[in-house]
Amino acid sequence: MDRRFDVLIVGCGIVGAATAFELSKYNLRIGVLEKGNDVALGTTKANSAIIHAGYDPESGSLMARLNVRGSELAGEICEKLDVPYKRNGALVVAFDEEEVQTLKGLLTRGTVNGVRGLRLLTGDEARAREKNLSPSVAGALYVPTSAIVSPWEYCLALAETAVKNGAELMLNTEVKAIEREEDLWKVETNEGEFEAPYIVNAAGVDAIRIHGMVAEPKYRSMPRRGEYFLLDKVEGSRTAHTVFQCPNEDGKGVLVTPTVHGNLLIGPNSSEVKWEDTSNTNEGLAFVKEKAMRSVEGIMFNKSIRNFAGVRATTDHNDFIIEEAAPGFIDCCGICSPGLSAAPAIAEYAAELLSKSGLSLERKEAFIFERKRIRFNELNDEERAALVSEDPSYGRVICRCETVTEGEIMACFDEPIPPVSIDGVKRRVGTGMGRCQGGFCGPRIAELFVENRGLSVREVLQDRAGSEMFTGMTKEGR
Repeated sequence: MDRRFDVLIVGCGIVGAATAFELSKYNLRIGVLEKGNDVALGTTKANSAIIHAGYDPESGSLMARLNVRGSELAGEICEKLDVPYKRNGALVVAFDEEEVQTLKGLLTRGTVNGVRGLRLLTGDEARAREKNLSPSVAGALYVPTSAIVSPWEYCLALAETAVKNGAELMLNTEVKAIEREEDLWKVETNEGEFEAPYIVNAAGVDAIRIHGMVAEPKYRSMPRRGEYFLLDKVEGSRTAHTVFQCPNEDGKGVLVTPTVHGNLLIGPNSSEVKWEDTSNTNEGLAFVKEKAMRSVEGIMFNKSIRNFAGVRATTDHNDFIIEEAAPGFIDCCGICSPGLSAAPAIAEYAAELLSKSGLSLERKEAFIFERKRIRFNELNDEERAALVSEDPSYGRVICRCETVTEGEIMACFDEPIPPVSIDGVKRRVGTGMGRCQGGFCGPRIAELFVENRGLSVREVLQDRAGSEMFTGMTKEGR
């Protein structure tokens, strides 16, 4: 394996994947170093799944500019790469006159930032749009360009497309040290040394540590955990819009939103933690529940099918940190919310900084910008019959809750970035996302790994390396 690249990207969350996607448009040899065994294993898989419109960031900030631009790009990217996305709009609600004044400030700020269609509503006008809004809602900011997305599929689609266009993804490859030698960066990993004249640091919560390998940190990492409830699809129509509360010093507040998969998502709180502590707490979930019930009436929390938490890569700098930290070394640090929304614009900006640093960006004559997935549960009866006639494996339903078939699972094994775990399959085709949370389909997916991927049953992972599902021996000694 040739270990010299034109550009090395550290991390393959949404920013690393978007950067690989953007740079793969050019005649470059791109390497992506990801310490996990899959893409989207950090903040990208555990967030609010919102494409924010851009009314919240301070006007004139990098965050504001890239949020609005990224939101504009997301719709086309998701359409071309077959990523679940819906522009459902949002309501930012106020509960008293002081908060109504905050909404007026957000309207002004959003308009300056370039967000289209913003409008102030009275409480009654807001309830006319959302019948389950609390009677205590005194007003709302209507945000028609806000959207919802499947964040891990968004990341995966960008990474897969980058790979199709020549980028090389090295999973299970953790950066240990970086040194400058003449005009090259030497990157030491657990899988040996790689080198390139240019590096993009997109390591998420770990980005400040990676920065510290090449320069003294100017900022302090302050990771913040957000905890969530995911409710069953019977609650998925509780709201049509994403319902935010007025933002405060801890972020955008607790939201209530439908998901692109038909569930209801509620959260997050915000608490500073050490590095990547994604545990749930009684206190955190109680806080989320109390705040959500203030916005939306009648939420049936007994329909919760999962709690989870994600950690945001916040720092003591109130903006994204995207800059050349050393010759040819581009930092993408502090990419907290709205990082998912801004990702494709962050990638454009990183490419611009690389160009200014001397990287030659010559467009490819041919760039693959398409991706298509079969989702059996979205087909009509005629389409299903035709598909099963062609390939009977699509007639064997593996995940009953989400109606995912064996054919879909086998197809994802043949994609440019195949899954290596039960949760990896889940992120690609939606198995295990329903009421039973994989209780029925998990064992059968494990069998498919054994039957088709050459694994012993003891090697089947739930998710990350070290999460083996089974111990002991089978009667065949496997």
